[in-house]
Amino acid sequence: MTIHRDAHALEPDIVTDFSSRMSYGAYLDLDTLLSAQHPVSRPEHHDELLFIIQHQTTELWLKLVLHELRAARAAFDADDIGVALKCIARVKHIQKTLTEQWSVLATLTPTEYAQFRHFLGNSSGFQSHQYRAIEFILGNKNAAVLRVFESDAAAYAELATLLREPTLYDAFWRHLARTGLAVPHSTLERDVTEAHTLDPELLALVQSIYEAPEEHWTVYETFEELVDLEENFQLWRFRHLRTVLRVIGRKAGTGGSSGAGFLQRALEHTYFPELFAVRTWTGR
Repeated sequence: MTIHRDAHALEPDIVTDFSSRMSYGAYLDLDTLLSAQHPVSRPEHHDELLFIIQHQTTELWLKLVLHELRAARAAFDADDIGVALKCIARVKHIQKTLTEQWSVLATLTPTEYAQFRHFLGNSSGFQSHQYRAIEFILGNKNAAVLRVFESDAAAYAELATLLREPTLYDAFWRHLARTGLAVPHSTLERDVTEAHTLDPELLALVQSIYEAPEEHWTVYETFEELVDLEENFQLWRFRHLRTVLRVIGRKAGTGGSSGAGFLQRALEHTYFPELFAVRTWTGR
């Protein structure tokens, strides 16, 4: 086989002059993005860059998750369930990436992390306002959490707004009520600043749909998409818990939480309680 010396020559139409054209780096603002990693350990520890990039990339994905969930909620408000499902489908793919990403951080050994952990002070993932915003829009409302963000005016304002707004789940049920489904008033008129809790009247409606899915197929399909969404969040939380246990065991969190114990309790929360409770009651 003959190997030509010009096998890797540039194709003639590839653009090389960016003096007046937008480049890849300019479009993505890579100068800003790639200069945003500032290790604080002294002397600088090799593995701190991994720790920073892991959390920065997580925040980028969370930004997109929140963008898509807001769009899904708006689509329910506009009675466009197809667009809402498309947004939720995208979130599900992002969630898989976020969950798998924990495997990279899990390469950090206890000894390696211990050499720079004390430089982090009280900074903690608990203080991620984007993660809290996602929790709020999905229904895990908790006004007390706002205290954590009192020193960040923009984050506080965003979360305070989301606290007062209907959740994705609220928007879904309001959409269904507008289509003529007999959604109970207890659901439609609930206090949206509080976390949604199991509504027996709503559970009865959900059960009726699960027992006759062919009569409300799109609603039934959306139920299962929301179940996927929550299940993926639980898998992400579980992988977070296991990574914490692997790296720091049961030490307290840098932000003051109990660490693994706090993460373990988070696994007990459900965004869409009726969609999980119905599994127990359907077919009895």
